[in-house]
Amino acid sequence: MASHCSLRAGGLAQDFFMPANTQALINFLKSNVRPLLFIGLGSNLLIRDQGFNGVIVKLTQLKSVEINQSCIVAQAGVTLAKLSRFAQENNLHGAEFLSAIPGTVGGALAMNAGAFGAEFWQFVKCVHTVNTSGESFQRQPAEFEINYRNINAVNADEYFIAAVLEFNLTASDQNIQQLLQKRNDSQPMGLPSCGSVFKNPTGHYAAELIEKSDLKGICIGGACVSNKHANFIINQNKASATDIESLILHIQQTVKSKFNINLETELKII
Repeated sequence: MASHCSLRAGGLAQDFFMPANTQALINFLKSNVRPLLFIGLGSNLLIRDQGFNGVIVKLTQLKSVEINQSCIVAQAGVTLAKLSRFAQENNLHGAEFLSAIPGTVGGALAMNAGAFGAEFWQFVKCVHTVNTSGESFQRQPAEFEINYRNINAVNADEYFIAAVLEFNLTASDQNIQQLLQKRNDSQPMGLPSCGSVFKNPTGHYAAELIEKSDLKGICIGGACVSNKHANFIINQNKASATDIESLILHIQQTVKSKFNINLETELKII
């Protein structure tokens, strides 16, 4: 799975399926009995070195995006950068922040992705899901518990396959190029990473806590805390998933010891 995760680390999947369209996914689910893991670009994901004993379902071929009655309907595999550009091209505003998030619509729904003070679910009108039996549903935001970088669904066996998004008709003061420049100036670009590793604890910034713990630049195996942004772990030298997870644990223990604050990961570890 290293080639399907942005950290460029991870073990083997027992099986791998990339549906060409929604119907192919539904047909597969109707006959599947094995454990499932749905992924997009793998930009917020670490598969342990032992791998995954089931089927990895990669949704990046579900990449249709269109306008429907002033809303954007985007499938789960649409990249957030593409969605941001599409909104701009159609004079819809508020999606600019998505240009700086390296993920897909499905991942943004699953974790309530956010940046620069905005979060994905504030623009969600409804979502389309499919369950493990291949049945499809339309769900409203009220059917989910929406939190900071986390979504709790009533129906845990359902997976996001599309979103209907309602952006603003009035102009935004955000600019895609300026946001991308801000990201490039503050984050380690061009190196394997997963974006922010830890959620910001209430009243604190994870990066600041890590930096004040003198952890910038520290490495375990091939995994290192970025010198540019302390909430980034980079795969500097063919790190294993174990290297990365060990570094995460070391950071958590150090910050807990120094500040008595528990750092919770944004990164999903499987």
